[in-house]
Amino acid sequence: MKIEFSAHRPDYFKENWPGEYDHFHWFEFACGIPHSLFMISTYKENGQPNACFHSWSSFSGDGGGLFAVIPGILQHSHTFQNILGTKEFCINFLSPDYFEKCRKTINENKYEVDEFSSGDFTLESAKTIAAPRIKESFLSLECTLESERDLSGKGISSLVIGKVNALAIDESFANNLDGRYGQKGFMFNIHQPRNPLNAAGDLSAVGVIDVVKKY
Repeated sequence: MKIEFSAHRPDYFKENWPGEYDHFHWFEFACGIPHSLFMISTYKENGQPNACFHSWSSFSGDGGGLFAVIPGILQHSHTFQNILGTKEFCINFLSPDYFEKCRKTINENKYEVDEFSSGDFTLESAKTIAAPRIKESFLSLECTLESERDLSGKGISSLVIGKVNALAIDESFANNLDGRYGQKGFMFNIHQPRNPLNAAGDLSAVGVIDVVKKY
């Protein structure tokens, strides 16, 4: 039997912090869909490197190129303003070993702060854009801005699409296909999955892929 819900949020889905359901639709918690976690790196207008821990994205394309489709970038954030200003950014994938370092960049992210230093990351020059890369990343995507739009029309978050111009892949990652998945590979955001019947369960988690079949 399927349980069906409309977009109207049940009263028992209470906010954990003011404005939670302005920034996130309650469907997200009811569904519990995992997304890859990564760092978006840019330069601020003052020249300081910026690092944004993000998720909720996909990477796809065709013969015309590979594109990073990134919803949920807050319009008031440094990252959004940097991308609009420079038209470029870098996406950096790191293993779960770096999770706590990534989180530090959330807490220490003032305009005057070098956010690479906040997370104890090493700055590495990109090849096709001016935005910095994270040296510790096993995979970096150098992107230029293709388009941007207000995601819901409420002026809260935007959908940013970037075209991938170049890749930087760690040699050990390139040569170890199975190693891309598991404890040393991509990490995934499991964002506060909750029971849609009673809203029970409110902790986020970090996950990895367990390969169960090859075809």
